[in-house]
Amino acid sequence: MIVVMRMDAEEKHLNDVVARAEELGFSPHVIFGKERNVIGLVGANVKKDSVCVISEMPGVDNIVPISKPYKLASKEVKPETSIVDVCGVKFGGGEIPIIAGPCSVESEEQIVRSAQMVKAAGAKILRGGAFKPRTSPYAFQGHGEEGLKYLAAARQETGLPICTEVVNPRNVELVYKYTDMFQVGARNIQNFALLTMLGQTDKPVLLKRGMSTTIEEFLMAAEYILSEGNQRVILCERGIRTFETATRNTLDISCVPVVKDKSHLPIIIDPSHSGGHRQYVSALSKSAIAVGADGVIIEVHPEPDKAWSDAAQTISPEHFIQLMGEMRAVALAVGRYM
Repeated sequence: MIVVMRMDAEEKHLNDVVARAEELGFSPHVIFGKERNVIGLVGANVKKDSVCVISEMPGVDNIVPISKPYKLASKEVKPETSIVDVCGVKFGGGEIPIIAGPCSVESEEQIVRSAQMVKAAGAKILRGGAFKPRTSPYAFQGHGEEGLKYLAAARQETGLPICTEVVNPRNVELVYKYTDMFQVGARNIQNFALLTMLGQTDKPVLLKRGMSTTIEEFLMAAEYILSEGNQRVILCERGIRTFETATRNTLDISCVPVVKDKSHLPIIIDPSHSGGHRQYVSALSKSAIAVGADGVIIEVHPEPDKAWSDAAQTISPEHFIQLMGEMRAVALAVGRYM
């Protein structure tokens, strides 16, 4: 349920409600809104007496039950879109940030060069995989910590924040030391041990939709992170598996408006993994902005055909520069900017 605080409620009132809720066995989560603050109370056994006690406390306006199974991700908790700040780059507002870089970190020279190129074109965050969960156990799995060090060097050189995937719960602490935003890949969306650990950190999490994940399951996965206290979650639609074989996955463009109707979490789109072929990346990227996505994550490599992973869907810096101009035009058309 949600405890809606009065507009004139003081900080002391908020803290008192949180303390009392904890005494009653709830797990309280404070959500700060534009006009008023609310407290999401999560608990398996909600007793009527407990609700009455909290409703009568100073500063409380009213208590509203949450009908959705995803409590903290629901728009019932927060009507306006949450703004998630990644080292000054904000997702969920009027600006549409672009995340770009190669699928995998191959060498320090390659990732630094990639960072320089995507920054020059207007990207705000560098992506690159140091740990790579691959379908085949014989495919390149990433350089691990060495790759993380290369990413840190690229950040040092360009000032771009970095986003990289964490695959194993045992690596959360290691990746935390280097990254500015964790990425959870499609294969790990129901790795609940990993999601729980990320919820206990204070860094943003980019959560990718699974290839066979419903939107409700998508939001429930986000709930694992939110329920542990980390409110800095960005969702990512990256295509779902259907009967179609012309593309790597089928981009569910409707996921964006549906999520925005049901949740306050910002959502971005991955046109690279959904299309699977570089000739489709431009069209899918522009459609993402047109439908209301809060960002786009694109695979860019200095020499795409030589990329160690996902070469077919990776675009060149020249292609990326052209695409950035096209996306800016679409952003302006829908009242936003890049």
